Amino acid sequence: DDLKLISGVGPEIEGILHSLGIFTYAQVASWKKAEREWVDGYLSFQGRIEREDWVKQAKALAKGGVAEY
Repeated sequence: DDLKLISGVGPEIEGILHSLGIFTYAQVASWKKAEREWVDGYLSFQGRIEREDWVKQAKALAKGGVAEY
């Protein structure tokens, strides 16, 4: 999946997510709080994943919709 369609994910972040084994919207959509916090900390995002609601965006994209941001 093109993770760059999620607000806040550019080519560099997508590459880092790929290096972590994250390739699909479904993977991001299934993140629980602990996973969101771990990835947020790994990327030094200071809450960006929650603020930009990556999980909600990924759920919409996984269903064939568009990310709302």
